[in-house]
Formats: sequence, structure tokens, C-alpha cells
Amino acid sequence: MNRSPTSPPAQTPPPTPPPKTPPKTSPNATTPPPPPPRTPTALAWRRFRSDRTGITAAIIVSLFFLTGICAPLISALYGKNPYTTYGQNEPNLLNDYGYPTSPLGGAGTRFWLGLEPGLGRDVFTQLIYGIRTSLLIALIVVLIVTVLGTAVGLIAGYAGGWLDFGVSRIVDIALSFPSTLFIIAFVPVVQSLFVPADRQTPTWMRVLTLIVVLSAFGWAPIARLLRGQVISLRTREFVEAARIGGASPARIVLRELLPNLWTPILVSASLSVPAYVTTEAALSYLGAGIVEPTPDWGRMIQRGAEVYLSDITYMLVPGVAILIFVVAFNLLGDSVRDALAPSDR
Repeated sequence: MNRSPTSPPAQTPPPTPPPKTPPKTSPNATTPPPPPPRTPTALAWRRFRSDRTGITAAIIVSLFFLTGICAPLISALYGKNPYTTYGQNEPNLLNDYGYPTSPLGGAGTRFWLGLEPGLGRDVFTQLIYGIRTSLLIALIVVLIVTVLGTAVGLIAGYAGGWLDFGVSRIVDIALSFPSTLFIIAFVPVVQSLFVPADRQTPTWMRVLTLIVVLSAFGWAPIARLLRGQVISLRTREFVEAARIGGASPARIVLRELLPNLWTPILVSASLSVPAYVTTEAALSYLGAGIVEPTPDWGRMIQRGAEVYLSDITYMLVPGVAILIFVVAFNLLGDSVRDALAPSDR
């Protein structure tokens, strides 16, 4: 008798897991709002914070500014001033030839950066007060040339036609002048118009003359830069829409064009400050700027050039200070440009 083969037992399917129920939420619970959108300013600040070189340069520049602002306080705590001739009032500080008797220009615990050869004035207080003079002139000039150059560039670029042609020719003439030689020749002429020959020119007039002359030649580069930017922007859709909507030319310039020009304006201003600091120091070195007894970096370098063979430290101190300040401010300007316009890297 044939037996049928035994079939294997049927396998039962695995049990299906129960459906997951969503967690119960309280009726009072609310969904957290989405994070606010980042503004261009916030994005620029985030890019700048990630730049270690820019942060370091900003700290160095801030220290220079704080030192200049707090120079009277630092001088009072230090117990010295930039005008007293300590080397002539006290014996054994200068030798018979007028040079400091101690090494390194007389630097030590009492006079931190030494004494000035000849008069024996404190170098440290001259340096920190010289920051005030150079930065004051540079900042005022940068403010004037930025405002004037921005206004000229906006008007010429938007108006076009004969006005743009005339302004462009004036800018070309201003840029073609050898400004340094002209300033050296022009400053004494201006001062002689207001001060008699037998009287010394006051310090405030020298400062005012430098500001006026530097501003007269400094507005042209930024005016040319912004004119080109405005020419490229005036045919954009948002400007055409504002014009079709009946906006006045003044409103278009101030509300539509100017907000799109803050990046080149800020970058140009940040890079102009160290340039004018060195220009002011160069004019003082050449005798067309600040003179005795006002503390100034250029005047210190001028005096140091006369005695560097016997005491080089007096010329090195302001020279190194200018070098550090200019390099730090240029690096800061580059970092600001990269933060505001990363596509221009």
C-alpha cells in the first residue's frame, strides 16, 4: 500500500506589530516659531567673526583708538607729559651732547620708551598724544571726503548727460594733480594769507589747513568709484519700477541707490584712514604739517632722522607704531570688504 509523503506543517505568518500612535500632545502646547531670516548685516557680521585676521586687526586698531582717547588719563597715571623737558631739568639724564645716558634711548622703569635727544622730553607721552593728532586729522578728512565724494558720485552717475561729463572732467583734473607737491607748496601760501610773517602760525590753523587741503584732493577717487556703481545700477529693474511709480529723483537716489552703495563706501573709508595717517605724518616730516611743540608722529620721525646715527630708538618708536597701525587697519579694511562682499574675494 502506497503512502503519500507527509507535507511539512504550514508556517504561520509573524504577527504584525500594532500601529504606532503619535505621542499625545497637550492642547496648550504650541509649535516653536521658525528662526527669523538672517539679514545682510547679520550675515556680514557672521563672516567677519569667522575671520581671525580681521578680529585681531580690529583689536589692535581699537587699542590705538582707546590709547588716543585716553591719552590725558594715561599721562596722568604715568606721571609724565609730552612737553616737560626732563633731560634739561634733571642732571645725569642726558650727556654733554644731549643724548640719553642710559642704553636704548634712556628707556627704563621711569621713562618707559626713553627720552628725546636734545630736549629730554618723554617719548611715551609724545607717542600717545601723537596718536590723537594723527587720528583726529585723518578721521575728519575721511568723513569730509566720503560725504563729498558720495554726493558727487551719486549726482553725476544718476543725472548723466552734460552734468556727468563736466563732473568727470573735474575729477580727472583733481586726480592728475601731484597732490603731495601741491600741498607742500600750497600750505605756506594759505597760512601766510591769515598770519603775518612776524608771527608763528597757531596749531589750530595748521590743523585746519591740512584738513582743507587734504579734503580738496581726497574726494575725487571715491566720487569716480561711486559714479561707476551708480551708472550700473540706474538701469536695474528696481530703479525703473521706482521711476515708473512716480518717485522723485531725490527719492530714487536716497532710497534706492544709496542703500546699495554702503559696501564700497565703508570699504573705501576703512582703507582711507591709514592712508591719511601716513600722509599727515609725511607732511609733518617734510615741514608742511604739525610743528613744535605739538606731539605728532611725523614730527617725531623728522627729529629722529636728525639723530638716528647716535640714537636710533627715537626714530624707531614712532616708525614701528605707524607700521603696526597701518598694517592692522589695512587688514581690517580687507576683512570688512570680504565680509560685506564675499563674491569679490
